[in-house]
Amino acid sequence: MIWWLYNLLFPIAFAFLLPHFIWRMLRRGGYARDFTQRFAWYNAATAELLAAPGRPIWIQAVSVGELAVAFSFMDELRRRAPNLRFVLTTNTSTGHALALKKIHAPDVTLYFPMDVPGVVTRALRRIRPSAVVLIENEMWPNLIRYSRKRGIPVLLVNGRISAHSFKGYRKLRFITRRLLPRLNGFCVQSEVDRDRLLTLGAPPERVEIAGSAKYDIGPTAPTAEARASALLAKLGVKPGHPVLVGGSTWAGEEAALLDFYQTAKTAHPGLLLVLVPRHAERREEVLDEIRRRGLHYVQRSQFPDDAPVPEQRPDVLLVDTTGELRGFYAAADLIFVGKSLTQTGGQNPIEPARDGKPVVVGPHMENFAVIADDFTAAGAWRQARDTADLHRILLELLDDPAARNRLGRAAADLVANRAGATRRMAERVLAERLPD
Repeated sequence: MIWWLYNLLFPIAFAFLLPHFIWRMLRRGGYARDFTQRFAWYNAATAELLAAPGRPIWIQAVSVGELAVAFSFMDELRRRAPNLRFVLTTNTSTGHALALKKIHAPDVTLYFPMDVPGVVTRALRRIRPSAVVLIENEMWPNLIRYSRKRGIPVLLVNGRISAHSFKGYRKLRFITRRLLPRLNGFCVQSEVDRDRLLTLGAPPERVEIAGSAKYDIGPTAPTAEARASALLAKLGVKPGHPVLVGGSTWAGEEAALLDFYQTAKTAHPGLLLVLVPRHAERREEVLDEIRRRGLHYVQRSQFPDDAPVPEQRPDVLLVDTTGELRGFYAAADLIFVGKSLTQTGGQNPIEPARDGKPVVVGPHMENFAVIADDFTAAGAWRQARDTADLHRILLELLDDPAARNRLGRAAADLVANRAGATRRMAERVLAERLPD
């Protein structure tokens, strides 16, 4: 009865959200591309890749943040088993675009199929996975149930259950206590995540604390850093000119950083502000904020690498492209990580920390609670209480290069000391997967 009810309500919910999907297709160029994959309908070229010999590991990563873990995880698995193939699915158009750039044959990138019986069974039949790996907090009842019916192991890796998610899941415990025992294993980030999963019905013997795989990311590619640095030099950034990057910013955070820039540029005339919104399609909204303040800007999507030197040095570089954030993190002197000031949840602070950069965040890092505790305990970031406090902290760090260096070293040391979760998770998956 429970599964019947879920399968009745899910299509209704999807139909209710369909106008939103259509609006996003119109708003985001490219969102409609491969949309039929959501129904497990694949074109001839994709079907040919899926039909290659051997059974791939299917990895589901909902969006960009989970993709970073997925890429690292795939690299670790392939180091241990070079002949492995992967099918990587994601839910968002931004994640799909990033995956398409990084994943090449024999691996395949797809949109995640709708979690309804006919679609899921068709996807399992076409993909033929040796294991299904869910990243962080992915619990799709039909995917889990029908994989189990086919004898395909399902594992949750880098698992985390936020306080908000736990509150919602507890109301659905009549489902989770039947669903979670169908998974073969759980590799979670912390004791808190383990305890929450046990409360929801996960078998204790299958839950392992592995740590956070987000700490296992590699350094920024030298080519990405060089490309960003070359662009900054073309824009007039000289040695000693500080670069402040606002990474993965959300509505309201660009305004806070622009206001800070207007205050700080008097004492730091060489300062350049680089804004990298989490969603590039917000470019016009951000441009309006920049124009309202009378600041001179360069728009990355309109300024390719071979563009001539601009006549006037800009105050702001708006990076309204996809896949360049880490390059600008690596070239920066000071970094604010977004979705933490005017929004809630936070974005990943580990990417700039891995490169030894000083990181500042706002008060809202709920989606990275364990990592936030690690950073605070290690003195590896500065966390602002509000906008005024953010301005104060940023100015202090701009005025004190030695403090920036200390903060960056602490961040890099923390990432190095917490590494190793990906190795433990890979060992678990390889032990569970089906033979080809």
